[in-house]
Amino acid sequence: MDNTPTTDTSAPGLLAGKVAFVSGAGRGIGAAAARLFAREGARVLLAARTESQLEAVTAEIRADGGTADHVVCDLADAASVRAAVDRALGLYGRIDLAFNNGAAITPPGPLDQVQESDFDRLYAVNLKGLWLAMTAEIDAIRATAGTGAIVNNSSVGSLRGNPELPAYGAMKRAVNSLTESAAITCGPEGIRVNAIAPGNTLTEMIRTWEADSPGLQERLTSRTPLRRAADPDEIAEAAAWLLSDRSSYVTGTILRVDGGAGT
Repeated sequence: MDNTPTTDTSAPGLLAGKVAFVSGAGRGIGAAAARLFAREGARVLLAARTESQLEAVTAEIRADGGTADHVVCDLADAASVRAAVDRALGLYGRIDLAFNNGAAITPPGPLDQVQESDFDRLYAVNLKGLWLAMTAEIDAIRATAGTGAIVNNSSVGSLRGNPELPAYGAMKRAVNSLTESAAITCGPEGIRVNAIAPGNTLTEMIRTWEADSPGLQERLTSRTPLRRAADPDEIAEAAAWLLSDRSSYVTGTILRVDGGAGT
């Protein structure tokens, strides 16, 4: 039985009038989010490392009647991150919303087999890169829109021990801490900061993990009460809600979007 929900498009405009910055927007959850945010009325700046992917998603959004542009951005490079956020300001004059989705992954394996170079890469992109982005985004929101919302993409693997991806899980758990700290700091200004913690989602990242770990989908599905993987669009919907005014009293939350896998 297919229990994938249908999408109701009868009430557009969840993010109408907003400007949204989306990192990791060239594929997977980030691309799904960029498309959804535009359909919901936001003007979107897509950021990622691969320009060809950004161009393709931007073209899709424009063909669908949305407003979007793109900028090449390396989250491991502080100057590149700041320039990407500045690009949004240059194009649209403000930033209201940000979805920090960009991340790297390394081969699965136990803690004592993680390569130092892989650990350093995960730190540079998944943790430091996210911190750099949040800092630039908060500055931009303060200087323009005044109030706004940020959502960070964490992982259900951050909420418990992660023996197959220990370094990845550790960086994502640190993302949760940064999210909660930023929510406390920025709350009095009207800037909300939340995170989503997706479970098994059909993205290139999970397929890369599965190539190194045969049978992964079967294992993950068997642990998920809904008995299926998520489509990236379903994860994007959760991010959109947290960014919207419909979650106006939600901040500092790590929202599981995992089909019940963490239950």
